[in-house]
Amino acid sequence: MLGYLAGTGPMGNNDFDFWNDHSPRYLEMAFRSDKCEIVEHPDGYGKNTGDCGDTVEFFITIKNDRIQWISFSVNGCVNTRACANTVTMMAEGKTLSDAWKITPEHVIQYLETLPPESEHCAELAVGALYLALTNCRRNQQESWRKFYHK
Repeated sequence: MLGYLAGTGPMGNNDFDFWNDHSPRYLEMAFRSDKCEIVEHPDGYGKNTGDCGDTVEFFITIKNDRIQWISFSVNGCVNTRACANTVTMMAEGKTLSDAWKITPEHVIQYLETLPPESEHCAELAVGALYLALTNCRRNQQESWRKFYHK
């Protein structure tokens, strides 16, 4: 990953300029930090670890069946961070049912320049969202569960 930031492109060549060749959307999502927060006792929590070793955790707060706040924690590469930020932007304000409609393809399309070999990062982030949504529904049915998310 370090080489990728330093100028070695996704295919190992030196023609890729990270700062100039990525879309503005990708760059914003890769370095945005306002949604990086661990929430105590969220209404929904999901954690997903990929084969690559990257981990994404989502914390959802709901009000009136809408996602009022969603934050995340990432232990992984800049591509995973960009995907997690994109998921939070896409999910916040949506109903839980509409949040289920977010797909890895939506994340990839939004970012515009996510390297093809890193598309699994979008799958990782969306998978963590789905786990958080599932946990949220379970917590609605059994409200005591939200205090034991880990």
